[in-house]
Amino acid sequence: MMTDAPILEVEELVVETSGRKPSRILDAISFTINAGETLCLVGESGSGKSVTSLATMGLLPPGALVAQSGCIRLAGEDVLTATPAKLLSLRGRHMAMIFQEPMTALNPVLSVGRQLDEVLCQHTSQTGPQRRARVLEVFEQVHLPDVERIYASYPHQLSGGQRQRIMIAMALLLKPQLLIADEPTTALDVTTQHQILALIKQLQREHGTAVLFITHDMGVVVDIADRVCVMHHGQLVESGPVDQVLGSPQEAYTQRLLAAVPSLLPRPPREATSNKTVLEVQSLEKVFNANQGVLRWLRKPVTPTRAVDDVSFVLKRGRTLGVVGESGSGKSTLARCVMRLITPTGGNIRVSGKQITELPKSMLKPHRKRIQMIFQDPNRSLNPRMTVGQSLIEGPTNYGTSRREALARGRELLELVGLPVDAIDRYPHQFSGGQRQRIAIARALAMEPEVIVADEAVSALDVSVQAQVLTLLHEIQLRLGIAVLFITHDLRVAAQICDDVLVMQRGRLIEYGPAAQVLGQPEAEYTRQLMEAAPGRGWDFAAGAPVKPRFSPVEAH
Repeated sequence: MMTDAPILEVEELVVETSGRKPSRILDAISFTINAGETLCLVGESGSGKSVTSLATMGLLPPGALVAQSGCIRLAGEDVLTATPAKLLSLRGRHMAMIFQEPMTALNPVLSVGRQLDEVLCQHTSQTGPQRRARVLEVFEQVHLPDVERIYASYPHQLSGGQRQRIMIAMALLLKPQLLIADEPTTALDVTTQHQILALIKQLQREHGTAVLFITHDMGVVVDIADRVCVMHHGQLVESGPVDQVLGSPQEAYTQRLLAAVPSLLPRPPREATSNKTVLEVQSLEKVFNANQGVLRWLRKPVTPTRAVDDVSFVLKRGRTLGVVGESGSGKSTLARCVMRLITPTGGNIRVSGKQITELPKSMLKPHRKRIQMIFQDPNRSLNPRMTVGQSLIEGPTNYGTSRREALARGRELLELVGLPVDAIDRYPHQFSGGQRQRIAIARALAMEPEVIVADEAVSALDVSVQAQVLTLLHEIQLRLGIAVLFITHDLRVAAQICDDVLVMQRGRLIEYGPAAQVLGQPEAEYTRQLMEAAPGRGWDFAAGAPVKPRFSPVEAH
């Protein structure tokens, strides 16, 4: 449904920081998007992708960033010179944006129906019943179930996929000409991600919407893009049709980005170096009884939730076990039970042969040293008021290590994870996202654990930094013999780092075995569906060419 008329024209756009010594963030970038076309902006963190989207929406933070020159034309108007009233009119009616994290974009104290109603109140003269009918109609368009219930629900009462569909519904409410999507599927599991991408393409076909899609996931680019612009340090280094850029990239930077994309084909199996079992889980169960606490006091009966239901596995020294599945499958609950951050309802957990399932919290301290965790977001897991050194020595000193010895070990660990020794006196905000995750890895290693639980430890990183962190984990594992329980929704990552894979659905173990078997020749239909839903499953990034599907295709619901 593409036409030759550009919906968005960006010409020689220059954006700089404010202040006495301005730094150039966008360096004379230019591109256009036609009706019905999807243009993907790709590049590493800090390349200027999100700044481009904010400038297009007229949302550059005042006092921090300023557009020095160039123009952004939408619907005949230059966004950079438009009055506040004109900008308000352009947003919603002519352009709209889907943000990466709906929980920060949606108001937690208003029902989602009320939030969409506010958009219509601002931009239309419709009556209350007309507005309600339009909101319910757009909820149905984005395939939300039980739209009357959704209308009255608050954001926290919906799943991640449903919240993202609400964001899409809000963006499409006034049928804008341009839809800007800034990493809208990064935090979603492969099935939900597949559904959201299919939904955007469907709505685009129906309404002829132009889409500016920002992502660091090359698989997503294959599935949704017509054209690609590659950004690096605020410049457009390469652009063209998706098959051309991904199939025969001309720039060395683009080639490096594509080389960093992990393959869906499992890596060759590694030989076991030890037969020692460091973590054993038998018939683990976790039931959340919703009738306890406030709900019980209100006498509101709610069915208990079986978050983990009869899960068993064994993890040996130096091996990596991947746990994959959709959101709500019980992956993170399993990790929290293994860490004894929550108490299991039933089953057994043994760390190096020691039973820890029913130990009271007061007796867990000796065992916590043996099993450490790397969290998804280092921004939230590292204390911003503590230096790197203070974060690294906190655990060891709590277990009796002297401060001098702990600091010496901290410097060694920083070198081990590829950071300079002088980083020990700096604060987390002085590092990039990938560097902060390296610090989090060093902190986990400071306790000299036998098992590391990595919960979505690389999902928020761009492909090149992700590849560096995965290589680092592999090297550390080879040197120290640490076992890793790796929780992820990224099947590409699981295929390249895991020796064995455990697939979960609704708390239950669906399939468990060597990665080459589970991901290469899955027996369970659910595992096949997960593999088929993986973005870019039809493209071989190493060869720069399409590949034949291995399983029967899965339709988006």
